[in-house]
Amino acid sequence: MIGERRSAILGLIIDYYISTGEPLGSKTLCQMLPYSISSATIRNEMAYLTTLGLLEQRHTSGGRVPTKAGYRYYIDNIIEHRPLPDYEKQKIDEALSINASDPERLLSDAAKLLSELTGCAAFYSTVKDPLDCVQGVELIPAGNSKAMLVMLSIGGKIKSSVCKVSCPIDEEFLKTFYSVTNDLFVGVPLSDISLSLVQSAAPMLGDKVFDMLPIMLSLYSLCSEASGGTLEIKGETKLISQTELGQDVYRLLVLLAKKEKLESLLSSFVKANAASVLFIGDENPVYELKNTACAIARFTYNDVQTATLGIIGSMRIDYKAILPRVDYIIKAVTNLLKEGGVRYE
Repeated sequence: MIGERRSAILGLIIDYYISTGEPLGSKTLCQMLPYSISSATIRNEMAYLTTLGLLEQRHTSGGRVPTKAGYRYYIDNIIEHRPLPDYEKQKIDEALSINASDPERLLSDAAKLLSELTGCAAFYSTVKDPLDCVQGVELIPAGNSKAMLVMLSIGGKIKSSVCKVSCPIDEEFLKTFYSVTNDLFVGVPLSDISLSLVQSAAPMLGDKVFDMLPIMLSLYSLCSEASGGTLEIKGETKLISQTELGQDVYRLLVLLAKKEKLESLLSSFVKANAASVLFIGDENPVYELKNTACAIARFTYNDVQTATLGIIGSMRIDYKAILPRVDYIIKAVTNLLKEGGVRYE
């Protein structure tokens, strides 16, 4: 710990830099402190904080700006974590309640909300589960020779598509459909649903094989989509307006577009079994994120499914405003997932 006065000085310098992007000099700092202290004393304290690696002086006659270590100390020891006002909590709860029963859509909504409320890029991911199986399939007539096909997995994934049907979907048609899907699909791991499995249904379909085949192929497509992991990124273009990133923003946008390195980072985070983490600067294990702040939270739901949710922004983000919003959204998602038999780790 660096003491109360030095903490106050460091906090003011970082708050000022976050707000303006400019270094803070000793004369201005004198006027900001709630007690009287000489410029010479402040300069000595700033010099001491610089020797500790918490501040840096980019120009000989200029003021100080925070280092990556300075941001970390600021977050861990100086910021007072204040709860969000009730009206903002209510808006978040309302936005997240829309798709609360569908884990993936809930996480997608949460990522979109995180990006909107923080001004950062946000993401969610789900991890591939080789043991996830088909729990049920529904075929709902929609008129005009169309039907809605819905697949639900044991892991809570819901996938749907609209299929064209060339014959009436009568009681006999539905009876055949459910007989075949119950025998060949329900209880089968998503990763085992293949075109050969669809082809094996042909003898069971009889004279309805040509009418039913497009629906079976759509079901195969839904299972294939659900069997893999998902990484969805929201608001990545918001990073362009974060001037602190400078030329690094282009390298960062490429990282988000290609996704492989971010997927690897999230996979490593999941394997580490941590509940949440906030990487600052060089704490980020991915090179392209070395000048960013990256927050990640981990969820486990339906006993076997795993997901992550987080944000990426410059190190100069407004931590006082952003961290309470991130924290509340994570807790809100946690509670909504628990209501569906999901737990947060």
